[in-house]
Amino acid sequence: MKNSPVFVCTKCDAQAPKWAGRCLSCGAWGTVREETPTVSTAKAAPTGPVRSPIKLSEVKGENVKRAPTGIGELDRVLGGGIVPGSLILISGEPGVGKSTLLLQVAAALPDALYISGEESADQIAMRFSRLGLKSPTLSFLAETDLGAILATIGSAKPRMTIVDSLQTTISGEIEAAGGAVSQVRGVTAALMELAKRTGTSVLAVGQVNKDGDVAGPKMLEHLVDVVVSFEGDRSSNYRLLRTTKNRFGATDEVGVFEMTGLGLIEVKNPSAYFLHERAQGVPGSAVTCLMEGTRPILVEIQALATKTAFGYPQRRASGVDLNRLQVILALMTERLGIPTQTHDIHINVAGGYRVKEPAADAAVALAVASALRNRALPNNVAAVGEVGLGGELRPVPNLDKRIAEAKRQGFTEVVSSTTFKTLKSAIEKFL
Repeated sequence: MKNSPVFVCTKCDAQAPKWAGRCLSCGAWGTVREETPTVSTAKAAPTGPVRSPIKLSEVKGENVKRAPTGIGELDRVLGGGIVPGSLILISGEPGVGKSTLLLQVAAALPDALYISGEESADQIAMRFSRLGLKSPTLSFLAETDLGAILATIGSAKPRMTIVDSLQTTISGEIEAAGGAVSQVRGVTAALMELAKRTGTSVLAVGQVNKDGDVAGPKMLEHLVDVVVSFEGDRSSNYRLLRTTKNRFGATDEVGVFEMTGLGLIEVKNPSAYFLHERAQGVPGSAVTCLMEGTRPILVEIQALATKTAFGYPQRRASGVDLNRLQVILALMTERLGIPTQTHDIHINVAGGYRVKEPAADAAVALAVASALRNRALPNNVAAVGEVGLGGELRPVPNLDKRIAEAKRQGFTEVVSSTTFKTLKSAIEKFL
């Protein structure tokens, strides 16, 4: 029986039973191509040489020798440095500082090769000079052809290769436009094979889509060894570097940087950095401690309450999940008797930070109560804890680390599940 042809989009890999001028999945025009699938049968005889499996108990595991980058926060995220022969994928929004970080890494490592398909040598040299970087061994290549890139790496044999970016690199063996799914997948697989074969480390840039995810197929993240995301609001100076995949270490570490005119500067004490502009004795301000990997970080939660001018009160949240805020406000009204329904409530996390865990619930509630009563919390009080629907304070992971960090920064009293049973008792004591 003859196999029925399928029509595949070269941009998003979507399949359809018949041809169309426009892909029904991604909306691209002229990208649908006919392909004839090959069907394998279970009765086919096995082919290929027979291999001899080994006993895992006989394998002596050795510690991986890493190459430190000289950037402490990056080494922290990677687990101690770059592993030879690894392929690292770094992604982030345009303008967040990916190229700046890559240039600083390239300048710190000897015998590095920087390959760019987006910028010329003059542009890179200007940025290199503006950042005050110097490296007599750094080489540069402006190229988008995958074959030329692989041949150059094989000839130069650099210890570290930076490819900026995967979406601009094109393989002549793949019939698709640059940046298409099949192109990105083929380029990544070729770079991975080269890294494993030659032992050179490859740091590749992956562009992101409108949702902030790595552009291209999800298989791209499965192919590489390490996936690092560079996060941060361009209106703020701080940047977060976090891992979502790491075959050579933990995935719960985070690095904190400050963007300056001279590039990215490591933030050794993130808690002090996020609190250094906090005003004292201002109503509507509360401090909480969040965990970024194994690192506790103190941030300020700000609240503003104004009398609503309409029948329906407005709720606005920046850095806090709006649905979570709605639950906390409803709880305060029903369980604590605090009339939040008569006021517009605005919540902000200072510094552009984004709260992703319920450990900030107690601080959000205290900030709102402080704003409604126009009474400031004591400067030495921090709050850590999840708030249940009954008004009780619930424990959160790594509570001891959070409390220790708060006290290290000068907060002598911490509202938590170990010091207060309910949120109401904490509000009554401090407000």
